[in-house]
Amino acid sequence: MPLTLRSSPSSPFVRKVNVAVAVLGISDQMALEVAVTKNLEPSLLSQNPLGKIPALVLEDGRVLYDSRVIMDYLNTVAGGSIIPEDTDEKFNALTLAALADGIMEAALLVVYEGRYRPDQEPYAPWLDMQREKIRRGLVSLETNLPALATVTVGTIGLACALEYIDFRGQFNWRDDFPNLLGWLGKFSVAVPEFKDTTPA
Repeated sequence: MPLTLRSSPSSPFVRKVNVAVAVLGISDQMALEVAVTKNLEPSLLSQNPLGKIPALVLEDGRVLYDSRVIMDYLNTVAGGSIIPEDTDEKFNALTLAALADGIMEAALLVVYEGRYRPDQEPYAPWLDMQREKIRRGLVSLETNLPALATVTVGTIGLACALEYIDFRGQFNWRDDFPNLLGWLGKFSVAVPEFKDTTPA
């Protein structure tokens, strides 16, 4: 039985894992199974009590979550390099991954404000706070672009975060961050697996 990834086509956190799977060359070992998070699907809750995706069901039935843990596991079993062995490079990659996750989480909270409060006016101070997190994250990266020599959990996460902002349209970043825009273009060329995971 292959590994099973509980997933959603639009989740940037699932996309991170899918890119990692492709980069590590283990796509043939992974089956995708869509999970419904909005209605707290019972099967997902039995696998992850938080009801969140991605969740990776291993061959022996154990379940790993969240995306950071899953990517670490896949890198370990595949003998990959998306988490570098060198101490400095490793923690640079993990810190970038954490920043990218924070940007994605803020973007997701902007989506949730409308999705889970459809009968109320969006609360502008909350939306402004989340968008400011996104902006600060991008400002910190605009003059400190990650290297593209090696694909890491950090660069995968950043690319997924940037395109998720585009996908949901919560923050217009492209005009104000030309260096990041150029970086994303170069990443897309260097990592063709990234384009293959673009959400519809």
